[in-house]
Amino acid sequence: MARQFPQQCPQQRRGRGGAGRRRLWQRGGLLVAIAVGCWSLLVAGAGATPIGAAPSPSTAVMASLFGPLFAGQRPNSLGVHDGQLSACPPSPNCVSTTAAPTDLSHAIAPLTYDAADGAAADQAWQTLTALVQDSEGVTLVTATEDYLYAEFTTPLMGFVDDVEFHRDRAASEIQVRSASRLGESDLGLNRQRIERIRGQFERQQRLSANPLGHP
Repeated sequence: MARQFPQQCPQQRRGRGGAGRRRLWQRGGLLVAIAVGCWSLLVAGAGATPIGAAPSPSTAVMASLFGPLFAGQRPNSLGVHDGQLSACPPSPNCVSTTAAPTDLSHAIAPLTYDAADGAAADQAWQTLTALVQDSEGVTLVTATEDYLYAEFTTPLMGFVDDVEFHRDRAASEIQVRSASRLGESDLGLNRQRIERIRGQFERQQRLSANPLGHP
């Protein structure tokens, strides 16, 4: 005798189909909730974190989620070549003292110091090294008597910028280069970083030359 299997009634089939649809809706709702949560963290962590302050929990979460994705690879063109730092790529997310003055997107002035006093010149380089090392989100990779290389990581998404300084003793100036690894535009962040360091550097230079504050 052929073995018989129980048949499902139409109501049962419709009921299971409804349950399947409910599971799909639940999964979709979960994905929407995750997306909204990530967006909330992004908005909450978008504010600037004061230097020296611990990052907010939302910023830490976003950095852990996206940091490895947006870090990028360390370029092979870093370092000093024929006495100069590398030129910028065509994209407007880099500034360098090697760019032509007419290249308004990339050109930036070098840092200067008083080369007449050898001890003061050495102190200026040490001051710059300390300023870079104390910056927010920095990893100081290389520090020699004439070259600094640091990685600056944004606190929210984990983007990495490569920042270099080269002490050009012949010209009595410090060449600079700051470039983003990923993306097309940096919204002026690399230029703002160098100008902020320049302001701190020049302020320390004035204090060193006139510690008592006399005019």
